[in-house]
Amino acid sequence: MASDPEQPLPKPISSSDEVREAELDIAREPLINRVAHVEERFSVCAAILPFLFPALGGLLYGYDIGATSGATISLESPSLSGTSWYDLSSLQVGLVVSGSLYGALIGSVMAFTVADYLGRRRELILSSLLYLIGALLTASAPYFAVLVVGRFIYGFGIGLAMHAAPMYIAETAPSQIRGTLISLKEFFIVMGMLLGYIFGSLFVDLVSGWRYVYAASAPICVIMAIGMWWLPPSPRWLLLCSVQGKGSIPETKEFAVSCLCRLRGKPVDNSTVNQVDLILADLAYADEDKNISFTEIFQGKCLKAMTIGCGLVIFQQVTGQPSVLYYAATILQSAGFSAASDATRVSVLLGLFKLIMTGIAVLVVDKLGRRPLLLGGVTGIAISLFLLSSYYTLLKAIPAVAVVALLLYVGCYQLSFGPIGWLMISEIFPLRLRGRGLSIAVLVNFGSNALVTFAFSPLEAWVGTAILFAGFGVIAIASLLFIFFKVPETKGLSLEEIEAKLL
Repeated sequence: MASDPEQPLPKPISSSDEVREAELDIAREPLINRVAHVEERFSVCAAILPFLFPALGGLLYGYDIGATSGATISLESPSLSGTSWYDLSSLQVGLVVSGSLYGALIGSVMAFTVADYLGRRRELILSSLLYLIGALLTASAPYFAVLVVGRFIYGFGIGLAMHAAPMYIAETAPSQIRGTLISLKEFFIVMGMLLGYIFGSLFVDLVSGWRYVYAASAPICVIMAIGMWWLPPSPRWLLLCSVQGKGSIPETKEFAVSCLCRLRGKPVDNSTVNQVDLILADLAYADEDKNISFTEIFQGKCLKAMTIGCGLVIFQQVTGQPSVLYYAATILQSAGFSAASDATRVSVLLGLFKLIMTGIAVLVVDKLGRRPLLLGGVTGIAISLFLLSSYYTLLKAIPAVAVVALLLYVGCYQLSFGPIGWLMISEIFPLRLRGRGLSIAVLVNFGSNALVTFAFSPLEAWVGTAILFAGFGVIAIASLLFIFFKVPETKGLSLEEIEAKLL
């Protein structure tokens, strides 16, 4: 049994309040003033795997988006469906297309309750298993109801993966390249979309091609599960659990040092031990040993983080991202592009462009910082939305305007909201409430995506396409003001420094 010194950090008693606070302030001083701050030493090769396997969860999310567009064409074809229930109603098609989104919403709610219990690593293992079950169930579905169940289960995996992956990457990545790695997760999402479009185009002309499209993701699910089983748990999560009384602090500290050294690809040294000590000092300073209540998520530091995180993911969606892409094929057709006659080829074209622009964001995010990319990118988004609005009112005779606006929008989105939104919500929450706070942010992201997707057609019929895009442009300007006044710069700071200095 653990002895008393190994129990959670003791609560301060009235006679020693000032002494304890002074000790904690001294321990925490480097976080606030960056005194004796030493850049984390790491092996690039060792840092890749803790990013790669969680990022596969993002790739599988993107693959589902891309694959479904081709799979539904095959599923509804009388000659190619390979089923007797190919004649689907609009509601049934909606369930196929949006089933994973509904599942992701439910998965985000699940993450709120299980994230801190399971930890980041086990949550990702669970998400990979849900991905696998959902993919195989969808691919082998003998009836429509089974297909829908498979889509929902796959969506559960999306909700958990998109919650746990950015957390695990943020908590295990060296601070110098954290922005690059988390932004690379968005690159993997776009790459997954592109793979989905490509596999859809390859199998769309085969009988039961939709089954092959969905089954093709199964090997990636297996690789993700094996990789996450092999990786160590997040050292920060281990220390949080021990401070909250779920383990011996000395033993957990030793294990956390071992995990951190494995993640950095270097032997145990004083710098690693000091980094773990700083994390423990920050946890003690913030009274992390207290039990978490639901209301705490909307108080103090976490309320500020929630405002920043949820604000970014809401603006990420309500600036019209799903709606602009909805019009992509029409815009390219109006410009006379031959590839626009084939929806699949248009999707591949845009997917490649999104991939290139995301790659640029990945290369510069840790050099330029988060705020410059957000401010510059969202400015471009606002301009492109007003250009699209002008095209549908005054400039219909100049289709090149619409093409330029479309490419400007897609490019600026992938430089700003696309990668930086996920990056900021993974960095900004205090460790103690990171699991639950991030689950709410992910839920808001998927919820606002669903809202914009479902509200687009009624709004378009009510006010017209031009006014709708102008409205999105006004929202983009509002998001610029929000970013300028509310969103801090986190470049180069450790997660503990972000909490100490910016919240």
